[in-house]
Amino acid sequence: MGRRRSVVRVRALSRAGWEIPEQSVTPEGVFLRRRELLAALGYGAGALLLGCGPDRPAASARAAATPPPSELPGRYPAPRSRRYRVDRAITPEAIAGRYNNFYEFTTDKERVHELAAGMRTRPWQVEVTGLVHRPRTFDVDELVRRMPLEERVYRFRCVEAWAMVVPWTGFPLRALLEEVQPTRAARYVRFVSIHDPELPGVASQPWYPWPYFEGLRLDEATNELSLLATGIYGHPLPPQHGAPLRLVVPWKYGFKSLKSLVRIELVAERPPTFWNRLQPREYGFYANVDPHTPHPRWSQASERRIDTGARVPTQVYNGYGAFVADLYPRGPSNPA
Repeated sequence: MGRRRSVVRVRALSRAGWEIPEQSVTPEGVFLRRRELLAALGYGAGALLLGCGPDRPAASARAAATPPPSELPGRYPAPRSRRYRVDRAITPEAIAGRYNNFYEFTTDKERVHELAAGMRTRPWQVEVTGLVHRPRTFDVDELVRRMPLEERVYRFRCVEAWAMVVPWTGFPLRALLEEVQPTRAARYVRFVSIHDPELPGVASQPWYPWPYFEGLRLDEATNELSLLATGIYGHPLPPQHGAPLRLVVPWKYGFKSLKSLVRIELVAERPPTFWNRLQPREYGFYANVDPHTPHPRWSQASERRIDTGARVPTQVYNGYGAFVADLYPRGPSNPA
């Protein structure tokens, strides 16, 4: 994610019924039991969902730790929005920061934070191009300085049926798209993540069609919930969460919310997406959270909270139907 093509591609765009008063943040002093997740590596998505990545340090090209941004005083923590409140406690940062999917580093969720710790995130640019009147390349610190940052507490639901609650800091994706002015022909938005051949997961898994790529319909991308996150838990994003800029689409399964964004492209036709290309029967383009439509290999009727281990019922659209149901008149799993 980050390779050059014909254009520079390595840089990259009244309370609802489910709302109740927000919960206090759980303290971070949490003892984490380490475990190794072992599975055979294979070509398909399913073979790697529980796989264990290579035991090697992050590549030397990314090895130097990123210094904290020095020109962004007062941006974190951002004011918390009262519009997006959930019915459970925020997941402790010590847990959420050590249970991550980021296959560019490893398929072992509990090792991502270790292998990604030295990833360079400055300087960083995101290119916004395609069917727009004003294509532009943005510096991520410029966006942090001038965009309307706010904190939003969102549910996060993985397709693997685990869940957490996260306080993201960021700005609406719509705000960035308005700056480049999509043309009338634009109907979809394509996103591309970082690509560095030296990252351990990329180097050890060459069968994947790197870089990671995803897509949304334009009306999904401009929905008020769609967020470009620059921070989490009141500070800038650390690498395992997709520093320095990631997409957050809370009513969809987590693989739609790609990390370490470098390129946004407005297009006319529905773009292919990473997991859908590999396993179209298992990972649909829309990927709306739907408890009534099982994954081919497991039920989606309930989800496991990673902080408590409790199983709780899955909510349609991850509980965000009041914001997005009108986008899908035929339902979450049959939106076309």
